[in-house]
Amino acid sequence: MLDGLLEIGVTDAIQILILYLCIYGVLRFVRGTRSAQVLMGVGILVLIFLGFTHLFHFDVLARISYYVLGGFALSMVIIFQHEIRRALALMGGQALVMGSNNSQEQFHVPELLCQSLLELSARRIGALVAVERGISLVGYEEAGIPLHALVSRELFLSIFTPPQPLHDGGCIIRNGRLAASRCLFPLSNHPDFLCGTRHRAAAGLSEETDAVVFVVSEETGSISVAYNGKLNRYTENAQRKILRWLRFAMPDQRTRHTSFSAWMKHRFVRQWNQFAHQVKERSEHASH
Repeated sequence: MLDGLLEIGVTDAIQILILYLCIYGVLRFVRGTRSAQVLMGVGILVLIFLGFTHLFHFDVLARISYYVLGGFALSMVIIFQHEIRRALALMGGQALVMGSNNSQEQFHVPELLCQSLLELSARRIGALVAVERGISLVGYEEAGIPLHALVSRELFLSIFTPPQPLHDGGCIIRNGRLAASRCLFPLSNHPDFLCGTRHRAAAGLSEETDAVVFVVSEETGSISVAYNGKLNRYTENAQRKILRWLRFAMPDQRTRHTSFSAWMKHRFVRQWNQFAHQVKERSEHASH
């Protein structure tokens, strides 16, 4: 008898843990996006209504509410279509085998790109650069100009200096190379972003994908970084912070993994470094 109760208790604990991890993952994924408030409002409304019907034993209303919630769950697919598409694209974009098909010249791309952004900032030249990560940005290159060029300071200066034909729009970095220029990115509708078109485009692309997007303001020369729908502006110690973001967006993948356990170890270390990077960024923001 005790063994049966113990088995049921362990099973229930495992189910509660899985449910907790799922809810935590969803809340963390939508945190900071436009749909986070919608999800919170829907959850509070549903809990209040279900608690009200059970508290006063309104069996008919409770039964009707279950049918309504079933249909309402389908409408959530439409409400959260951007987040669902982003999650599915992120899952499909992560390669199981992390092969190293990158050439040797790309290992210094973060430093070269950081120098290019700082040079553009010093000259007050507006720029918009997106670094592709797990989710492909090929769909945003349709209106752009394919380049497939090596990253260099001179190339970025020639691209973004007006009135050059490629200065308008954004650039996409893929596998350490400048894949395309004059690309169109989706604009964010977040009410807290009181900024120009470049910054809204950077925030909009970071809402739709997991890309890290860099913006140089032509008015102030400040450099901003958009990631996961959040816009971070840097005016002090910009070089160190921008280089940290670039190394986060383009990790060194020179090591080939000959076994699944080696890949898992590398994956765990990479995720831990990303988590530590985000914690350090938040602590620096809190201190300021």
